[in-house]
Amino acid sequence: MAEPARQLDVIDARPAFTQADADALNARFDGVDALTMLKTVFAEGLAGKVAVVSSFGTESAVLLDLVARADTSVPVIFVDTLKMFAETLNYRDTLISRMGFINSRSVTPDADVLAKKDETGLRWSYDPDGCCDIRKVEPMNRAKQGLDAWISGRKAFQSTTRQNMPRFEVEDGRLKINPLGDWTKDDLEAYFAEHDLPRHPLEAQGYLSVGCEPCTSKVLPGEDPRAGRWRGWDKVECGIHSPVTPIPVPSVDPEDPANQPVF
Repeated sequence: MAEPARQLDVIDARPAFTQADADALNARFDGVDALTMLKTVFAEGLAGKVAVVSSFGTESAVLLDLVARADTSVPVIFVDTLKMFAETLNYRDTLISRMGFINSRSVTPDADVLAKKDETGLRWSYDPDGCCDIRKVEPMNRAKQGLDAWISGRKAFQSTTRQNMPRFEVEDGRLKINPLGDWTKDDLEAYFAEHDLPRHPLEAQGYLSVGCEPCTSKVLPGEDPRAGRWRGWDKVECGIHSPVTPIPVPSVDPEDPANQPVF
């Protein structure tokens, strides 16, 4: 009796999504409202294993409300840097309870890494990039393991580094979804009012963008909404969000001597 053909174990190392996938999704949902888009993405499984990442900042309630209206079983991930405002932690609990999410979790920095790289807890004061790396970026990378896609609350109007933001983009092989990318501040305010959403308690005090307590200050009239983050430093992002630009395909001129065979 012939032995069955040997089957080789193959590890599929291909990314979950490519830029072509993101382009197709951007085309499909062009002009579709954010809630309808989210409902369709979840119902059809277009994003695979997906979670929403929230900072529970001053504008976070809008995205969380939209996701909850679409599917309350979508996981909610919060990166607790252990430097957060107490008001933010309380706001997190309020929103999760009110919106009925059934799967929420917080991720924190690695204790051993903190002991080695931020023993005093003051790294934010002399190396904010390094502090963000160990307190936000590394925990976030751990949280994203096993995910095919994640949902971000970024908006293009928040700063010049976030302009021309697509709804769907690819980062490290994962799909990154920005449902509010084209929303304006007026759009957010109207949504807050229409759905009577609770506000972050620090917003009324002038904190228009809330991150870690040591690196967050009030925003002055006329300033960029994120001007109060890392004030005095040449820094506008924590590192969780990085610009994603598709690598262009170079045009090849067959007549160029550089493209001719050596032999």
